Amino acid sequence: MKALLVYPKYPESFWSFKYALRFIGKKSAHPPLGLLTVAAMLPREWEKRLVDMNVRKLSDNDIKWADYVFISAMAIQRDSAREVINRCHQFGVKTVAGGPLFTMEPEEFDDVDHLVLNEAEITLPEFLEDLEKGTPKHIYTTNLKPDLRQTPIPLWDLINLDDYASMSIQYSRGCPYDCEFCDITTLYGHKQRLKTVEQMLAELDALYERGWRGSVFIVDDNFIGNKVRLKNEVLPAIIGWMEAHEHPFWFITEASINLADDEELMDLMRRAGFVHVFVGIETPDEESLKECNKFANLNRNLISSVKKIQNYGMQVSGGFIVGFDSDTPSIFERQIKFIQQSGIVTAMVGLLNAPKGTKLYERLKRENRLLPRHFTGNNTDFSINFIPKMNPQVLIEGYKKIVTTIYEPSRYYERILEFFKEFKPVKRNRLKMFRFCYLTALFKAMFYLGVLEKGRRHYWKLLLKTLTRYPRFLPEAITFAIYGFHFRKIFSKFQNLQPQPDQQ
Repeated sequence: MKALLVYPKYPESFWSFKYALRFIGKKSAHPPLGLLTVAAMLPREWEKRLVDMNVRKLSDNDIKWADYVFISAMAIQRDSAREVINRCHQFGVKTVAGGPLFTMEPEEFDDVDHLVLNEAEITLPEFLEDLEKGTPKHIYTTNLKPDLRQTPIPLWDLINLDDYASMSIQYSRGCPYDCEFCDITTLYGHKQRLKTVEQMLAELDALYERGWRGSVFIVDDNFIGNKVRLKNEVLPAIIGWMEAHEHPFWFITEASINLADDEELMDLMRRAGFVHVFVGIETPDEESLKECNKFANLNRNLISSVKKIQNYGMQVSGGFIVGFDSDTPSIFERQIKFIQQSGIVTAMVGLLNAPKGTKLYERLKRENRLLPRHFTGNNTDFSINFIPKMNPQVLIEGYKKIVTTIYEPSRYYERILEFFKEFKPVKRNRLKMFRFCYLTALFKAMFYLGVLEKGRRHYWKLLLKTLTRYPRFLPEAITFAIYGFHFRKIFSKFQNLQPQPDQQ
């Protein structure tokens, strides 16, 4: 059997880092971890190829070569996934689809030959067994959650690691929280399921042996869901592994804000090489936090919590939302003020949307407020899939004000310096972390940001202040400046968008 695994293309978005990646000569931020893991579950005797459409184009010959095309996608990849399916039909090649997009909306993809939904550890073996018998069904689904101890190491040989800015591994699935707008618990449940320490080290070994050195994103939606296991087993093992291998990686992950309450955990993460954590802040408004069940963020000084994590050597990226029913027009200035004071350099601000299967979706459906359009999953396209309580024009204009203000060069560079005040990373040998592409990025940044861009004066002020006050953070200053260039390019493309007719 010839299996072609296809990862559809992302549109330009906040997290695509399209314009930043050009500075370091990389084609995509992260590899398709799910498909690489699925590839490892397919029969060994099958021929396997993988096309990540974010790295190269999918050719007609790729499709014609295959007996089956396996597709995995998220909501933001909907349009590209649809194109791939149609092209496969054109050539008479059967399709097998899974992943969050297809699991949440299987009725939208009835023309896919075989929908292998939920988590592949359970549904994929059933499909393969039926396929061998010659009786594969149209849809495979389950309410069961697999034990991650049976999850194999991704088949890294199917990609060129050099195409990517970071590698990815997974430690857990599931989240103990119940945020109204989030579909993670619908997909993976509330109970966090974990891989073993031995699995984690084996996955690090696999990347190390293939020559990878650099960033590794632990993709868990809440890495710290089981703190006891992390502190007693996982992090001490990673610290030992990193020391034995002379610190070849640095780690990025996602966590809830209560990470700031556990100094022992933060210290272990810092020693293990964690340098960056994404936290869902959502909003500084307590009423909106209550509305969306974001109880972990209530009754605390969120800015102090962010700075505490930064004090332990981890950059905090933040997720922010506007458009809650409790929001008033004052929320836009409050979000700007919070982001600036917190020193959160990478602040992803999005309009509230209701993914299918979430409690928010079900509530809005009962209230007859859903609009007849898909949840796009793109935080930068100004789309809303429900009727907000706030006037839509006010909401859109307020959102535009936030993203243009926080990424305007003077405000953005000011925020970088605010971050440096709190940032206290473990001292590492910088030469071991150096890559030739970083030198190329430096010269490109000097030209594009220091000569061509309108905000060039603020760029040079940032570098001068960094050199005089925080000289060891000069590489971070240049990196953040490049990120800012990407964010400004992304948001500038959407300045003229207006609410769609049924939002007004």
